[in-house]
Amino acid sequence: MTLAHVLGYPRIGADRELKRAVEAYWQGELDRESLEACGRELRVRHWQAQHDAGLDLVTVGDFAFYDQVLNVSVLVGAVPARFAAEAEVARGEVELDTQFRMARGRAPSGAPAAACEMTKYFDTNYHYLVPELHAGQEFRLASSRLFDEVAEARAAGHPVKVVLTGPLTWLWLGKGREEGFDRLSLLEALLPVYALILGRLAEQGVEWVQLDEPALVQDLPAEWRQAFEFAYNRLRSAPVKLLVATYFGGLGDNLRLAVSLPVDGLHIDTVRAPEQLTAVLDNLPGYKVLSVGAIDGRNIWRADLAALRERLANARMRLGERLWLAPSCSLLHVPVDLEAETELDEELQSWLAFARQKLDETVTLARLLGNRGTDEDRARVAAATAALDARRASPRLHRPEVAQRLESVGDGERSRDNPYPVRAKAQRRALDLPLFPTTTIGSFPQTGEIRAARRAFKNGELGPAAYEAKMREEIADAVRRQESLGIDMLVHGEAERNDMVEYFGEQLEGYVFTRHGWVQSYGSRCVKPPIIVGDVSRPAPMTVVWSRYAQSLTARPMKGMLTGPVTMLQWSFVRDDQPREATCRQIALALRDEVADLEAAGIPAIQIDEPALREGLPLRQGEWQTYLDWAVECFRLTASVARDATQIHTHMCYSEFNDIITAVAALDADVITIETSRSNMELLDAFQDFAYPNEIGPGVYDIHSPNVPEVAWMVQLMEKAAERIPVERLWVNPDCGLKTRGWAEVEPALANMVEAARELRRRHG
Repeated sequence: MTLAHVLGYPRIGADRELKRAVEAYWQGELDRESLEACGRELRVRHWQAQHDAGLDLVTVGDFAFYDQVLNVSVLVGAVPARFAAEAEVARGEVELDTQFRMARGRAPSGAPAAACEMTKYFDTNYHYLVPELHAGQEFRLASSRLFDEVAEARAAGHPVKVVLTGPLTWLWLGKGREEGFDRLSLLEALLPVYALILGRLAEQGVEWVQLDEPALVQDLPAEWRQAFEFAYNRLRSAPVKLLVATYFGGLGDNLRLAVSLPVDGLHIDTVRAPEQLTAVLDNLPGYKVLSVGAIDGRNIWRADLAALRERLANARMRLGERLWLAPSCSLLHVPVDLEAETELDEELQSWLAFARQKLDETVTLARLLGNRGTDEDRARVAAATAALDARRASPRLHRPEVAQRLESVGDGERSRDNPYPVRAKAQRRALDLPLFPTTTIGSFPQTGEIRAARRAFKNGELGPAAYEAKMREEIADAVRRQESLGIDMLVHGEAERNDMVEYFGEQLEGYVFTRHGWVQSYGSRCVKPPIIVGDVSRPAPMTVVWSRYAQSLTARPMKGMLTGPVTMLQWSFVRDDQPREATCRQIALALRDEVADLEAAGIPAIQIDEPALREGLPLRQGEWQTYLDWAVECFRLTASVARDATQIHTHMCYSEFNDIITAVAALDADVITIETSRSNMELLDAFQDFAYPNEIGPGVYDIHSPNVPEVAWMVQLMEKAAERIPVERLWVNPDCGLKTRGWAEVEPALANMVEAARELRRRHG
């Protein structure tokens, strides 16, 4: 028997029920008991889906009202003192509202406080809450939620496997503010709490606990490798079986360390790193289970079950019942259920598999390898093979004119005509902006009226002319508000856009879209990534009409807004039949045409957002340069068509720039805006140390919190920035778009931001 399981399952619900319940709770429209009931109902539903698919274990511990890393921080009592939770930690039950204040700075109860830092989880578009660490930190068991969920699953009759972020990866993801602080110094204090958790789980009848340690697929310093050996030797006496789960890449030089850890099982990712399977098999101790992540947990293409069965036959022969089958990583990163996509054509549907279908693929593959395949399993393999053969032969994939244009691109099309100092003079003459110019990142609140109009338009209840009139009305309102606030460089507010990737993908050839393919990005924020099926090109201008209209309403400079090629790639489900960089270059050429058309329409500044540039960086440093070379090339290919006087902006959020600052500079954007409000301007250290030559807008307003920032706070942050960057190259702006906020928060926050800029001009002018 080959056991089938998953590392985690989407928690948002097939219809984003969790998002709606959480947001209703925050807004006072749902009480706490109803929110908890929604969580229970979703957990029960998802466990039942795993059971019905035939999985041998259901996974408990992957549910979170906000973030699974935050769950562990609360579980071990790592709650910063500013959230006034000492008493909660001491009695072993941190309140849900305290978690929400940690995540977003505010909750229905408790005093507002600065939210914890948030950043990307390894190389995904999922954001986690960074554990706050400090020297001498104490830990204790501070939540019973995990144990309550185990009791729920056990009461429902399910065989349970619990999942937790492992102790080393949790520390790896954390951050301390003190100079010289070593996160590993906390390991001795942390491990007893993990041991206590494992003991409690054993008392509940749990046999297997999955400890997620994706840090093992990265370059680890020697002291961290030693810490893995130390930690798991300390935990080896736990009265449960431990499965260490690695994913998002290969173990590389950590392979011998991983296979030798004193645990009962190891999970590896053979989708991202198929080559590691043989080496792991050759080194795995004879008592240890190997869980092979064979089904892609990061993308939505149907698995080639016949090829996988053949590829894994040797592993089955060598391991017997010690072989487990699973997706490569948690299914958190894919939509819930393909069955809801009734509007996709039959051919395309046959090429895809969402989380629910990946359960079936996992079970079928496990049964076939374990010689327990049913007629249904064999039919599923035959259907997958037929669909994949049809996809390879489909004319939807390749368009000769796209390939021909790529081949004709010359070196001169990859750089601006003149260097930044020359361009900056032309832009200052053209734009005539003050010191510390103010702007925003692009989007303004997507009000209920905007969403209702878009929904009515999509449903055919509102005609094109009426919809366009409504969007023009919203754009005019956004322009009026910005002028009233005194913002220097305006944006049109993006009222007509559903999502920064989806909006463009809908107008590009090569993309297709789902109606219900939602994936969690952070907290209650869900995105619906488009699917890149074939070659990408732009049939017609995408944003020019709206930007030209917005510019006609004001004498102030208007910024055109585009999503950059790397982000269009990273935040889509990308075709897997050609290299990712080839697809990215196709997108870059399509966007290059849009830049040229915006400039021709009289738009003086164009922002090409690349928040996913750092996210796409491979987890192994040896692979960085290849990626950065083509990622930078794609951005420059998009932007280089602009004349000197046209100011090119880019935006990056929630990223660590220290290790890629050379590549960020190589983008050669005239202005870069970044997130710094939660990190207290720490990110600017990289720009200072590198002597970054162009202009920077360090975000001073945390848009992920409903709190309105004070003028003095923003001035203080910008003064820190001025210590690092010459004031003539500094902009004042929020740290991200304002789409998810309401005008009641946005207007006072932006008014304070403008006043902060004026105070800075008085001080430095």
